[in-house]
Parts: sequence; C-alpha cells; structure tokens
Amino acid sequence: MNITANTLVPLVVAIPLLGSALTLALGRRRPQQIAVSVLALTAVVVISAVLLGQVDQSGPAVVHVGGWDAPWGIVLVVDRLSAIMLLISALMLLGVLLFAVGQGIVDGDRETPVSIFHPTYLVLAAGLFNAFIAGDLFNLYVGFEMLLSASYVLLTLGGTGARIRVGVTYVIVSLVSSLLFLSAIALIYGATGTVTMALIADRVGDLPADVQLILNLLLLLAFCVKAAVFPLSFWLPDSYPTAPAPVTAVFAGLLTKVGIYAIIRTQTLLFPESPLSVPLMVVAFLTMIVGILGALAQADIKRLLSFTLVSHIGYMIFGIAMGTQAAITATIYYVVHHITVQTALFLCAGLIERVGGTTSLARLGGLLKAAPFVALLFFVGALNLGGIPPFSGFLGKFALFQAGAEIGDPAAYIVIAAGAATSLLTLYALARVWNIAFWRSPEEVSDYESPMLDRLVEDPEDTGTVKTRTISPLMTGATTALLALTIALTVFAGPVFGLASRAATNIENPSTYIDAVFPNGMP
Repeated sequence: MNITANTLVPLVVAIPLLGSALTLALGRRRPQQIAVSVLALTAVVVISAVLLGQVDQSGPAVVHVGGWDAPWGIVLVVDRLSAIMLLISALMLLGVLLFAVGQGIVDGDRETPVSIFHPTYLVLAAGLFNAFIAGDLFNLYVGFEMLLSASYVLLTLGGTGARIRVGVTYVIVSLVSSLLFLSAIALIYGATGTVTMALIADRVGDLPADVQLILNLLLLLAFCVKAAVFPLSFWLPDSYPTAPAPVTAVFAGLLTKVGIYAIIRTQTLLFPESPLSVPLMVVAFLTMIVGILGALAQADIKRLLSFTLVSHIGYMIFGIAMGTQAAITATIYYVVHHITVQTALFLCAGLIERVGGTTSLARLGGLLKAAPFVALLFFVGALNLGGIPPFSGFLGKFALFQAGAEIGDPAAYIVIAAGAATSLLTLYALARVWNIAFWRSPEEVSDYESPMLDRLVEDPEDTGTVKTRTISPLMTGATTALLALTIALTVFAGPVFGLASRAATNIENPSTYIDAVFPNGMP
C-alpha cells in the first residue's frame, strides 16, 4: 500500500476531532461553525472515497500510530469493508448535517443549539470512523465510547422531560454493554496476551474450545446490545423517536450498524469456526418477527420506523450466521442499503412532522395534497425498505435468501420464510402510514373512526399537540439526495455487489488482514 493511503487513514478521525475543537472555540458564531462542520465531513467523504479506491486496488492500508509496531502500539487498518463503512457513514453524516442546518435556519436552532450540536456531532463522527478503522479491540472500545458519549448529549438536546427519561435508559443500557465489552477485552487479553485483532486471530485457535466459546459469547452479547438484536433491543423504540429529527436519523442509520460491523469483524476474523451459527439464525428469526410485529402495533410513524429498524437488523444477523462468501457479500450490500434508506425515511418522518404538526397517525391526514413532494419521498423510501423490485431492498434480501438456499440448511429455510414475511409486513405497515397520513382527507381526521387505529399503540410521550412548521429547501434537498443514493444502489447494483464480493473474499480469508498487519510474520 502506497504512502498516500497510509497518510490518509488517521485523518478520518483527526479531521472531525479538530473540527469539533474549532467549532467549540467558535462558540455561538453560527455561520463559522456550520462552515467548519460541513468542510470537515466533506473532507472525510473525499478521503474515504480515495481510500476505498486505493484499498480496492492495492490491499489493506495499515498505520502504526506513533511508529510503534503492533502489538505494542495502536494499529489502524482500512480494508475494503472498513473503507465501505467509512464512505457510506461519511455521506450519511454529511447529508443529515445539511438537514440539521436547514432546520436551524427556519427554527433558530431551538432543536439543535449550535454551540452544543456541532462539536458533539463531530465527536460522534470521529467515534464512528475510529471504530471502523480500529485494528485492536481496545481502540474499538474507545471508538464506541466516543460515539456513545456524544450520543448521550445529542439524545437529550433541548432538555425536555421525555428526552431526559429515555436518555437515562439509553445511558444505563450503553454502560452495561460497554462493561460487557470491556470484560470481554480483559478476558481475551488474559487468554491471548494481546488486544491486537490480527494477533488474537492467530492465537485464539490454540485456546480450549470452551474458552473460545465463552470469549465469543461475551463479545457477541456486547455487540448485540449495540446493534439492537432481540431480545436486547428493548431500549431502541423508546430512545430514538424522542430526539430531534436529524439526531434520530443518524442514530437509526448508523449507530446500530457499528454493532453489526463489529460482529462481522470479530466473527470472521477471531472466530471463523464459531459453533454459534444456528443460535444466530434463531436470533435473526426472532429479531425479524418480533421487530415487525412491534411495528404493526404502532400509531406513531417514528416509533413504527424504530421497530422496522429492529426487524431489519435480523437480515444482517442472518447473513453473518450463514458465514459463506455469498452471505457476507449480501450482508455488506444490505448494510449499505439499510443505512441509506433508514436514514432517509427518518428524515422523511421529520418532514412529515413539520408539515402535519405531529407523527401520530390519529391526527394526520391530507398530506398528499399539502406536501406532494414529501409524499413522493416517503413513497420511494417505503417501497425500498419494503423490498419491492427493483429497489436495493429487494436486491439485498434476494441475495441473502439465495445465499441461504445455497447452504440448504433447514434453519436457513425457516429464516428465509420469516424474512419474506417480514418484508411483506414492512410493506403493509408503511402502506398503512401512506393510506392514513397521506391519502385520507383532512376532514376525516377529527371524526374518522377505524378499528385499525383503535388497536394501535400511541407514543406514551405524545402530548396530543399539533404544531406545523416551515420546511427549508435544504431539508428537502438533503432528504432527496439520500433517497437518490438509495436509487443509485439499485442502478449501480452490479459494481456495488462486485465491491461487496471482493470485501467478502478478504473477510473469508483472514490471512489477508493478518499479513497486512504483520508483513514480516508474527512477533
């Protein structure tokens, strides 16, 4: 790998951190803070794109921080999977930031106060990027803690009672997850004498099978909490919908995917012969079914989307459980698809809330006439998330189902059936939102009686208030751009699948990663 790529790797973390410090120093100088934040994330988008191109051509980029060789020092590694996650995350963060800027223009930054929002948002970005390039478990832990610390602040912006209450739950769950992760790191270090993942991969096979299983389970448990895998997903539907729209969107699109990335990385690199394939399939099945059944019971759009987020994590766990090259390829594609479409749909929910004054289905109606472009945006996103051909949601699910059929395991066929049912029920839930919020007339809202609505669960924090607000062109433009990216994943599905396949090939062959970190052999 040439010197250019190795020079660029640390910048994906350093630039957001420097930007955070600068925006904090700028205080309440709103235009300057916005300029710094946008430039910082734009720079990371460009660097990530360059890294992806170079890594795809020349192999993993490895940086030994401070000149200390692994395993004595911190090692940063960017392979194809890391580069893909860096680029898609940077694009999402930039798109949501532009949405937040547009919201601040029309609201005067009541929801996202500039002096707090921009520095914290960039720390969140730095934590995400650090997690994707971490070459050792402790640095991965540091990345998680950076993004979680920032997320505590973003979740409670505004200091309302509802946000403080869910923030407490979120903090407690995150601390438990972090304690589990830290305990797993300590045990792995005690068993192998290192936290460098490439060296652990070489040494863990020498441990007794029961010790390997315990270490594997501990890491999985910690990451499954972060990824909102059932039954460890109870915290998510209450936590995400209360935050401001931009915060909810970036949380829904990215935070759970860091957990998924960590599971992919550790399962394929550290425990490639893990005996947990069938248990993971059971978890995938339950995550799909319980998540979508929860979505069907919701009368609030943001809570409904939060439950669909949980259900679709099941597809990714299914791909990881299968562990074949085809399954990992499909999983990587589906992760990229889900990051973009879920972020875009939560931004659509933010637009709906501004036009209709609420996200409660009981008080929404006539939005097709009131905001036809918002209706179109939600319609495209709903079709994509529901897996309607030829959108990327369909392509990703079809690839996962095909990979499941290839292994011919009865458990895989059961999960495929659950996945097909989940996809149809997702489409039904989103079609119901369309029918009630967009299609029915405003006159029907006050006296409209529906057994369907009577059976649905309202947001417990909903006060019944309806307050419409202005939508800025920047908010609409950012949402449109993200939805256009989801369509691009369909139009350019061939090249994207090709890239995902090459990334999966590297993942299936851990020696590629290990040799990049230790080109001169193991210490």
